[in-house]
Amino acid sequence: MRNRVFRSRCFLPQACFLAVAVVATTAAPSALAEPSTDAKPMSNQVVLGEGDLLTGIPGDGPLTVDQIKAWVTNPEVHKELEVTLPVGLDVARANLSIPEDNPMTRAKIELGRQLYFDPRLSSDGTISCASCHDPDQGYGANTQFGVGVRDQEGNRNSPVAYNRIVSTAQFHDGRAASLEEQAVGPIENPIEMGNNHSTCVECLAAIPGYKVQFDAIFSDGVTIENVGKALATFERGIVTGPAPYDFYSPLKKFEETFADDLEYLDEEPELKEQYDALKAAYAKHPMSKSAERGMELTFGKANCTACHAGGNFSDEQYHNLGVGMDAEKPDLGRYEVTKQDKDRGAFKTPTMRNVASSPPYMHDGSQATLEEVIEWYDRGGHPNPWLSDKMKKLDLSEQEKADLVAFMVEGLTGDFPMVEQGRLPE
Repeated sequence: MRNRVFRSRCFLPQACFLAVAVVATTAAPSALAEPSTDAKPMSNQVVLGEGDLLTGIPGDGPLTVDQIKAWVTNPEVHKELEVTLPVGLDVARANLSIPEDNPMTRAKIELGRQLYFDPRLSSDGTISCASCHDPDQGYGANTQFGVGVRDQEGNRNSPVAYNRIVSTAQFHDGRAASLEEQAVGPIENPIEMGNNHSTCVECLAAIPGYKVQFDAIFSDGVTIENVGKALATFERGIVTGPAPYDFYSPLKKFEETFADDLEYLDEEPELKEQYDALKAAYAKHPMSKSAERGMELTFGKANCTACHAGGNFSDEQYHNLGVGMDAEKPDLGRYEVTKQDKDRGAFKTPTMRNVASSPPYMHDGSQATLEEVIEWYDRGGHPNPWLSDKMKKLDLSEQEKADLVAFMVEGLTGDFPMVEQGRLPE
């Protein structure tokens, strides 16, 4: 063993990834009352997806003004948060997107949470953000198209609202340059919430619990821009937790790196300890053999990672897969934003993380199951002049197709953070 050289490398998920700290400035809380003297210290260092960040102001039933005042007069909730992404997603830390003028605080997250679940943002009080981006439906909607006020249908499937913190441009066509811009778009869309921004602001300003919070968090109180900032801050806290893939991948890399030396690890206590820890972690979050094969296909023959790349399994780019391009008047997607021919029929690559939680699929919701999605890719999509050069016939076997689905269902599904869906201001 003396002649064997072990490269010093870390394969443990918790140790491999650097912490991502985000610190920014924000306006001080407005003077509503004397700050609470019995406020419990709250750490400003948080791992998104863990703990009670999205669980709301403690208590039961509708939020009273007194409960809200007690919350916003606690200086702890206005601390600027230093956020770290959870294991797995933190591979995408380079894409972390939090604007300098909209840092994350507990108070802002909580205000955004309330707004996200509040149908009073819509013209008739029936539609909230959660109507189309429902936590119980994978932060999407299990309908082909989004359904808004008066049961009106849009022409696109509802995109998922999680892992947006590692994305900048939003919507299937990327027409919103930021999450803040995206958040207020549906409010005035006649098919979605059917409201207008000024009426929405008037409504919120007339609700004492909201006015108290806006005045405490923002120097200019209730504005549509601040509605967008609060909603965006809440949505940045919605992230997927570690999936079995995130435990299998480092174990596999370790075994590949030390393939010739695994039987000698007893002579290298530190490496042996690391290997045992990797095996134990995967044993707690296992995949079937079919899912393991599906992972190999995802990175290999099926070439899924040509577009579904990085820690969030999305390259954040736009591609024409041929979906809907056989229609008489096809949805041209990104082209309507850029007016560049290369973008005709191109749509943004969605994340593969937790994809099993939010059927149907594709921008038009035309594919009801993951099995249908795999069949589409296997055929190479629908031919058209702007078809992505990444779309190729795959000639997968039936077992390979099943393995790919198994990987998406088992290997890429992590826990969503705990979230309070009720508890809105009276």
